[in-house]
Amino acid sequence: MYRYDEFDHAFVRERVSEFADQVARRASGALTEDEFKPLRLMNGVYLQLHAYMLRVAIPYGTFNSRQMRQLAHIARTYDKGYGHFTTRTNIQYNWPALTDLPAILSDLADVEMHAIQTSGNCIRNTTTDVFAGAADDELEDPRPWCEIIRQWSTIHPEFSFLPRKFKIAVVAAEKDRAAIRTHDVGLQIVKGSDGQTAFRVFVGGGQGRLPHIGQEIAPAVPATEILAYLTAILRAWNLLGRRDNIHKARIKILVAAVGMDAFRAEVDKHYATLRHEDLRIPDAEVARIQAYFAPPPFADLPRTSDAFDAAVLADRDFARFSRNNVRRHRQSGYASVIISLKPVGGVPGDITAEQMDAVADLAQRYSFDEIRAAYEQNLVLPHVRLNDTPSLFAALKAIGLSTPNADLLSDVIACPGLDYCSLANARSIPVAQALSKRLADLDYQEKIGPVRINMSGCINACGHHHVGHIGVLGVDRKGEEYYQITVGGSPDEQAALGDIVGKSLPSDEVAPAIQRTLDRYLEIRTDGERFIDTVRRVGPDPFRDAIYEALDATA
Repeated sequence: MYRYDEFDHAFVRERVSEFADQVARRASGALTEDEFKPLRLMNGVYLQLHAYMLRVAIPYGTFNSRQMRQLAHIARTYDKGYGHFTTRTNIQYNWPALTDLPAILSDLADVEMHAIQTSGNCIRNTTTDVFAGAADDELEDPRPWCEIIRQWSTIHPEFSFLPRKFKIAVVAAEKDRAAIRTHDVGLQIVKGSDGQTAFRVFVGGGQGRLPHIGQEIAPAVPATEILAYLTAILRAWNLLGRRDNIHKARIKILVAAVGMDAFRAEVDKHYATLRHEDLRIPDAEVARIQAYFAPPPFADLPRTSDAFDAAVLADRDFARFSRNNVRRHRQSGYASVIISLKPVGGVPGDITAEQMDAVADLAQRYSFDEIRAAYEQNLVLPHVRLNDTPSLFAALKAIGLSTPNADLLSDVIACPGLDYCSLANARSIPVAQALSKRLADLDYQEKIGPVRINMSGCINACGHHHVGHIGVLGVDRKGEEYYQITVGGSPDEQAALGDIVGKSLPSDEVAPAIQRTLDRYLEIRTDGERFIDTVRRVGPDPFRDAIYEALDATA
C-alpha cells in the first residue's frame, strides 16, 4: 500500500495544527458555529443531532493493522467504543467531543491517516473495487490510479470550492464492484487502440433528490491524459454548475440540463486548451506508485486445498461461510475473505474497538497485514491462503464476525438515519435491524440468493436506496416516519434506478412487506433466475401486488 512522502507528512501535520487553533477559537466563543462550519467541514467534521461526527478517510479502502489498531484506540479513547464504516469506504465516529478533535487528528497522522476532504464541496475520497489486486478478472490493479487521483485532487486550488461535493470511483474489470455509474465521474480501465492502459469515462451519475445513472462521455482516454481529462470535466462543471440552489448544484443536474452532447463539447473545449504537458503523468511516476501496490510474496500453492475441502465436509457452518464469504483469488491457493459487519439484529457497518483490534491481528496473521473497507459496509481480508480459511473462520466466530451473509438478504446497506443525522426524516437503523431479524434464517437467505437491500433515512440517499435491488427510503408524513419501497435498482455494470412500488408504509410494516416481495419472487422466478433478473423480466407490478394486497385485506 502507498506510504506518505515528505510532503504528505508535513501537510497533514500542518493541517492538524491549523485546525487545533480553529477548534480552540470555537470553544472559546471567538468563532461562531456559522464561522466554524466551513473550517470543520474541510477537516471531516459534521455537526449531527446529538454531537459532532468525524469522518476519517481510508483512501480506496486499503489500510493495515497498525492503522486499524489506531482506529480502535480512537474509538475506545474518544468515542463510545465503536466506529461505523460507510459506503465511501471511510469510517465515522459519532460521539467525539469538539475539544478532542485535534488530538484525534494527531493520532491519525501518527499512522498516515487523516480526515481531509471527507466532507465539503470538494473532490471526496476516491473509491474502487474492494478486491482490487486480488480479483482474477481485472486488467490491472486500479489502486495506483486512485492514488494518483488522490495526490492530484488533494487541496487542488481550482477545485477546493466546487458547486457541490464530487465523487470518483475506479474499476478495472467488466464487472463493476464499485458502482461507478452512480458517481459524478466513474472510470473503467480498458485497453486503448494502442494496447495501452486507458479509461472509459462515465459522467453525471449520482443519487439523492434527483438521481441519475452516469453516461459514457469518452470510450478510451489514454491513462497518461486522465488528469487532464478530469480537469476538463471539473472545469466545465465548476464554471457552468448552479450555485444558487444546493439541490441543483451537482454535475448530474448540469449534464441532464444541457444534454450529454453539449456537455461533451464543453469538456472537449477545455481539454483542448489545457497545458497537457503540465498534467501528463510521467511513466516513471506511474511506475513508482505502482511499486507500492506490488503483489505480496505469495507462496506457490495448488489451486485446491485438501484442508479447505475437508473443513467444508466436516463443518456445516464453515461450509456456509465458504459459500457466501469466500471469493476466488487470482493467485492459485489463495482467497479473499469477506468479514460481514451485519450480524443478526446488528447495526450495519458498526464494529467495536475490541473487534478492530482482533481484525488487525488476523490481518497480520493471515492476509499480509492488509485490510480493505468495502462499499457494502463490510471488511475484506484480500489475500488469505485457502488452507488458513478454516482457522480464520474460527477466529472470526470467536469475536462475533463470522456471519455468513455476504450479498444475501441480511447484508443490508443502511445510513445512520435519524438516530444521528440532522438531515434525516426517519430512522434507518431500527428498520434494518428488524429486517435482519425477520430474514435471519440462512437457509431462506440462500434459497433467495443474492439480493441487495439498501436503506436511506432521507432523500439524500446515503444508503444508496435508489440502486438497491430492494430500496427503502424514509420519509416524513405529517411528523411520522414512513418508508417508501422500490424494486429493480442496481449499482453494477447494468446500473439502474429502482421503481417505486406504491404508497409509503409505517416502520413495522417494512420487514413484512419485503418478505412478501421475496416470497412472490420465489413463486414467479424461473430456474436459476436471480431476483434482479426476475424484476427486469416481469416489472414491478407483481411485487407491488404482493405488498399491498395483504395490506388492503387487513385495512
